Amino acid sequence: APDCIGDEVNAMVAAMNPGDVLMLENLRFHEEEEKNNPEFAKQLAGLGDVYVNDAFGSAHRAHASTEGVTKFIDVCASGYLMQKELDYLGKAIANPARPFCAILGGAKISGKIDVINNLLDKVNTLIIGGGMAYTFFKADGKEIGTSLLEAEKIELAKQVLEKIKSSGVKLLLPVDVLVAEEFKNESPSEAVSVDEIPENKMGLDIGPKTIALFTEEIKKSKTIVWNGPMGVFEFDNFANGTFSVAQTLADVTASGAVTIVGGGDSAAAAVRGECTAAAQRRRRARGGQRLSAAARLPDSVQVFERGWLSANNILFDDGDSATLIDSGYFSHALQTVALLHEALGGRP
Repeated sequence: APDCIGDEVNAMVAAMNPGDVLMLENLRFHEEEEKNNPEFAKQLAGLGDVYVNDAFGSAHRAHASTEGVTKFIDVCASGYLMQKELDYLGKAIANPARPFCAILGGAKISGKIDVINNLLDKVNTLIIGGGMAYTFFKADGKEIGTSLLEAEKIELAKQVLEKIKSSGVKLLLPVDVLVAEEFKNESPSEAVSVDEIPENKMGLDIGPKTIALFTEEIKKSKTIVWNGPMGVFEFDNFANGTFSVAQTLADVTASGAVTIVGGGDSAAAAVRGECTAAAQRRRRARGGQRLSAAARLPDSVQVFERGWLSANNILFDDGDSATLIDSGYFSHALQTVALLHEALGGRP
């Protein structure tokens, strides 16, 4: 179709015969998509009678084609791929082989709070690295120089540290870091204790002692969730920490551990580090928010069990009803899967 809404698209849908497949144009050519515009969502919903979400990798986005469209279609459900991902994550998180270790990194703690809160009653060990570690260091009264800092989240970081302490979960933060004066790959660096970060330098990667500490803990674990790099891995001189974690995960996975890599940066690091071949059983849940959402999913999620073809933005007419299907951007937020379950009325 030349578009995803409009008179021409409506006419093409009306002319479909049983078994026909219609591929719609990219939704994001319309700014209303990402703004979750109700009128745009209503027009999309008018193209079908049943909504099937089979896009786990996009499932956290509350866009018109994900969250909005479900308000205008009576029957909404998840698909087989979604079920496969949820079954895998559900088993790994709800009933994990232990010890269970979560590794969180990346730039900001603000995007990881839900993940931390949802994993605290499940994991045995929580490892924190990356740029977010410096906000925790600041909350603990340490000098962090010019390192990345979310100043407005310091109090929140203190609360999180207290919550972790009271939970009994083992917390591992970096003990040394690579620091440099400038945010450049070529900037001269040195490894220093986290208690001795110079005022004029910033932390850009975890140090060798921290790599050894994290590696030892990961090797003890039977289930590992990893979300977020340990440093600025885009710079080769500050990628060793992230690649070391990726390689260790590949090694323990090859030895039988279950590993889940969440987040585009983490997945990219695993690929760049050429560790994927050894990690045959690793699954990539793309995006940290998916991990937090999956951790609070209901025990059962209904799946639409009618034969259909799956491709990006497709209408499949099976003769009885037109089914709106998406395995790409046309996804529903995992946070609302419980609502989908209710919308289905328990029906498959």
